[in-house]
Amino acid sequence: MINFQKKVLDNGLRVILAPMSNVDASTLMVLVNVGSRYEKKQISGISHFLEHLVFKGTKSRPEPGQIHKDLDRIGAAHNAFTSKETTGFWVKSAARDFDVGLDIISDILLEPVFKNEEIEKERGVILQEISMYEDEPRRKVLDVLEGVLYGDQPVGWDIAGSKESVSSINKEDITRYRDANYLSKNMVVVAAGNLDPSLTYKKIKKFFGKMEKGKNQDSLKTEIFQKSPNAEITKKDSDQTHIAMGIRAYDMFNEKRYALNLLSVILGGNFSSRLVMEIREKLGLAYYVYSFGDQYTDCGYLGISAGIAHGELSGVVKKIIEVIKDIKKNGVTTRELQDAKSFVRGQMAMKLETSDEVASFCSDQEIFYKKIIQPEEIIQKIENVSQDGILKIAAEVFVPETINLAVIGKQEKPKGQELFFKDLFQKSFTN
Repeated sequence: MINFQKKVLDNGLRVILAPMSNVDASTLMVLVNVGSRYEKKQISGISHFLEHLVFKGTKSRPEPGQIHKDLDRIGAAHNAFTSKETTGFWVKSAARDFDVGLDIISDILLEPVFKNEEIEKERGVILQEISMYEDEPRRKVLDVLEGVLYGDQPVGWDIAGSKESVSSINKEDITRYRDANYLSKNMVVVAAGNLDPSLTYKKIKKFFGKMEKGKNQDSLKTEIFQKSPNAEITKKDSDQTHIAMGIRAYDMFNEKRYALNLLSVILGGNFSSRLVMEIREKLGLAYYVYSFGDQYTDCGYLGISAGIAHGELSGVVKKIIEVIKDIKKNGVTTRELQDAKSFVRGQMAMKLETSDEVASFCSDQEIFYKKIIQPEEIIQKIENVSQDGILKIAAEVFVPETINLAVIGKQEKPKGQELFFKDLFQKSFTN
């Protein structure tokens, strides 16, 4: 059980304190409930751009690199991230240096200085980051998949934006976006680790009590139009063909997500899963093959990804279909379900040993569920999943109108292959 206290500042900002007496480190994390799905097309990528820029200088630390030097001086691990739903900032340090992390994170969030010359430099950095992703087809294929799943709407766009949108974002856009979204009521500050809760709360209040009061507007609701299988194949001169299949499923509030996530473990969530055993171990067709559950606030999917030889695309996709259809028809065994539950328990126990993982867990829970759902409660939900429950989920999601495929690789006649796979999915999952 996570020991925590929740407090709310006068401006509405939520503070979570999670003391951990058995560690020597501490983590400060600030999670903002704004991400790329809150953007408009012309400023796509601005959440990510802003995440970069706050480290380029503040009123009290105006020189580029000064923030990183101050954190390196105490040996702190630090970073920031942007997702489709949130933007996060964190510092993990020795507990004795917690105040340094608090001072810096509050500084970059409360008093950033957006110098024109630094905006231009960081624009170049981000354009190179986008180019880097283009050269990483294993990662890029997952972005393509979400574009296939959700289409031309915010949840379907790349988090980093496009080169065109990033090139056009200006200082006024950045300032306006920050002022509209970095507000007290859609932010959570979490302090986890070896700390005194009362003293730590007073310190956080001193800094973050200054945060502008208010809440941002909600993101646009995802619209789903799919009525038949989708496939998109991108021809690229690569050493492997990378595939990503997305099977439309549940959002993060649907109670069926617990069964779906167990199904994902059994399907391809570890080295003894069905897809790994069939495609890697028995056939030797892939170095990596795995499945995962991805859930947003109003949509979600079960994903499958693999890297294979160019000539094995059709055969591997057919093998994935075969494995899925077997689960849909026959369900999973008692041993598979027990092992999947045990796997999830073990993974969660190991994950929550460190202050940064506890801070991440608490911030996500508070942002999305407005409360901390204890790990024991989550585990109990998982324990309650039955074989029949898995079978019902499989019957519900493994249907033609939920299937989507993205492929990047040296494939000939991609348009013809797209039609082939659409027809294959339609025939395979009808019955």
